[in-house]
Amino acid sequence: MMITAFASIRANAQEVSAIRPSPLAIASMKYKDAYVKIVYSQPRKKGRSVFGGLVPYGKVWRTGANEATEITITKDITVNSILLRAGNYSLFTIPNKEKWTVIINSELGLWGAYNYNQKLDVIRFDVPVQKTTNTSEAFSIICEAKNNVADILISWDDVQLSIPVKFLN
Repeated sequence: MMITAFASIRANAQEVSAIRPSPLAIASMKYKDAYVKIVYSQPRKKGRSVFGGLVPYGKVWRTGANEATEITITKDITVNSILLRAGNYSLFTIPNKEKWTVIINSELGLWGAYNYNQKLDVIRFDVPVQKTTNTSEAFSIICEAKNNVADILISWDDVQLSIPVKFLN
């Protein structure tokens, strides 16, 4: 009976994922007993003009699709050399041609950025835009870690951002 219940739950989860045009994805990294987990949805380019089009310049973006991207941090870290305490946060960005503003916000469970509240920002900083030679069809977030230093790479279309992270000892 337990096996049937598990199989039923798994089948339902697969059906939900198959229905979503922008499927859920997870990026994570670990150092010693600390980890960072980023849960987001992956929109696709589908021939559209992404930045400055589908995603307007100068406006707060959920950094993905559907629900706002959320980050779980189990131990204090630095993000772009700014202390970020362990906890759960939303990740928003403000895309522009030359640089993006990265926002870590304390409000959770938001759909998109429609109810984003700047007063709940925990940290905010700018990172330069890197143009890529390859076009990425799907929006993605990847964590590249080496020891206690890492980069969170946000990529879509011909744009990539690198957000430096450091695990504290």
